[in-house]
Amino acid sequence: MSDLRLAFDGPVLLLGGGPVSTDTLAELRPRCVGLVAADGGANRLRAGGPRPDAILGDLDSLEDAAGWRAQGVPVLHDRDQDTTDFEKCLTRIEAPVILAAGFLGARFDHSLAALHALLRAAGRAVILVGEEDVLFLAPLRWRARLEAGARVSIYPVAPVTGLRSEGLEWPLRDLPLAAGGFIGTSNRAAEAEVAAEFDGPGAAIMLERRFLDAAMRSLA
Repeated sequence: MSDLRLAFDGPVLLLGGGPVSTDTLAELRPRCVGLVAADGGANRLRAGGPRPDAILGDLDSLEDAAGWRAQGVPVLHDRDQDTTDFEKCLTRIEAPVILAAGFLGARFDHSLAALHALLRAAGRAVILVGEEDVLFLAPLRWRARLEAGARVSIYPVAPVTGLRSEGLEWPLRDLPLAAGGFIGTSNRAAEAEVAAEFDGPGAAIMLERRFLDAAMRSLA
């Protein structure tokens, strides 16, 4: 496969093959200047959905690749079996922020693989959007304006230390976080504005879906 890069000057919607409601798609599409489908994520667009700018993956789930090509949609076949379709897309999309829908829910192993991909793409603004939650890898210094009482779950996908925090009900103060050790799920905002600092990548932040725009601003 070529080293084609998909460059966008604004947010991009990356659509996977997992569950995505029509309401979710309708909410996310206007926020984005581009739409890329990961393999079978394009299938739901065949029945009158928005036209993708490109389709990328190992194409083991894509229906009617020839039909998409006939419409002028680039269909990029990457045969690499050591990376997921999500990872393949992340390595080729250049955008200020990527909203990735269809990668959470349904098969739990696919959700875990998506978390793995976030860690491998540390330093990039990628937000996994589910039906209930949004999830992203925290930058070393993270700050967001939410509201008092909002759920702010922190889960270490790799060992990381929470150096300090502001506005959280249970603060992070030189607190080592690791799976099998201490985790920060079901924390919540004690104030409207929250912040946290970490010693490296590895802290996944989960917020209620209604805070998607706040999450996007926090990663800008």
